[in-house]
Amino acid sequence: MAAEHTPHPRIAERAQAGPHTTKAEQTSLNGKIAILITNMVGTMWCAYAFALLALISLPEAIKGGTAALIAWIAQTFLQLVLLSVIMVGQKVSAAASDKQALQTFKDAEALLKIQDDVHRLIKLNNDLTAQIHAATCTGPAPAKAAPAKKAPAAKKPAPRKR
Repeated sequence: MAAEHTPHPRIAERAQAGPHTTKAEQTSLNGKIAILITNMVGTMWCAYAFALLALISLPEAIKGGTAALIAWIAQTFLQLVLLSVIMVGQKVSAAASDKQALQTFKDAEALLKIQDDVHRLIKLNNDLTAQIHAATCTGPAPAKAAPAKKAPAAKKPAPRKR
């Protein structure tokens, strides 16, 4: 009952590839440009600058009446300021996602290593069992464990004579 241990090829493949994070998406020119713009516009400092820029036109919107003020809020302030705030939130979310992906990768690596060690131990156990069997038995090692036989019923003791 020999068991050859062959590590699964996925172990080496995962070790070489590493975890997949958002940084892996920055390989193309378009990806690099998008990340550069996102990193520049997606800051709270940029949101503050957009808010100041939008506030410059606020006095004119107030003079224009309710409709102009509502249009200024919806089309100018919210779009300018929320654009940067949402981008900041996306960056924070992506960073958290990358941390989670890295942790999941490390956990999976540990589990693969443990499983590989279990396979090695099973092979070692099988080899040692075969050696013990060879040392203690005169016949060949059984291929499979035979099902347990029922022990014969014990005979009732003979009654004692007095």
